[in-house]
Amino acid sequence: MNKIAIVTGGGSGLGLAIAKAFTENSITTIIIGRNEEKLKSAKTLLGEKCFYKTCDLSNLPSIPALIEGIYAEFGQIDILVNNAGINQKKELTEVTDEEFTRVLTTNVTAVFSMSREVVKHMITHNRGCIINISSMAAQYGLPKVIAYSASKTAIDGMTRAMAVELAPRGIRVNAIAPGFIYSDMTAKALDSDPERKAKVFNRTPMGHMGQPEDIGAAALYLASDGAKYVTGVVLPVDGGNSIGF
Repeated sequence: MNKIAIVTGGGSGLGLAIAKAFTENSITTIIIGRNEEKLKSAKTLLGEKCFYKTCDLSNLPSIPALIEGIYAEFGQIDILVNNAGINQKKELTEVTDEEFTRVLTTNVTAVFSMSREVVKHMITHNRGCIINISSMAAQYGLPKVIAYSASKTAIDGMTRAMAVELAPRGIRVNAIAPGFIYSDMTAKALDSDPERKAKVFNRTPMGHMGQPEDIGAAALYLASDGAKYVTGVVLPVDGGNSIGF
């Protein structure tokens, strides 16, 4: 059976890596993002199994129509990957209520809204898989990312609650908690801060950063029949960072 997947924030970074893993394994994948140019480039890279929809998910009222449209066009939604998210690095005392709320709207409320609308269709088929992207920021305390940390901790709780509620309906819900994954942005940030770079690698037992395809492979596993008895899990893909000393 041809599976249909949605990957939010699928135009770049981890979302693109997940969409690539899906399309390479014959999963028709709809990527969603705000930047149409990025989405077009991603579609060119991913080929005929990839489609895209432009949407700013922080505009919550637009989500039901987005999902209705996808369902009407493709006839089913088997997999939802809630990857889209924003971050903000700022001293706690400098963060405004508006800034805090903005991060939570995109990282938590939009994830809830997307999941709710997709689940309405999944339960009619008694099957489905939702994968949320968590973070090390939910595993332990990171300074200067208070809103992001709060949002990703909420994701872990929501993953478990949804997993228990939806299990009787044949829907599995899991999360992936990436460690330090290579990108031009992370490489640049670490190269400019040798002390932080040393801390990252000393704290990571495997001694190096992961690659985006490591997250793609984890998502592919959680979406596969090989994980048919796996639900409510937050899977660290972090080279041992979360258990390192």
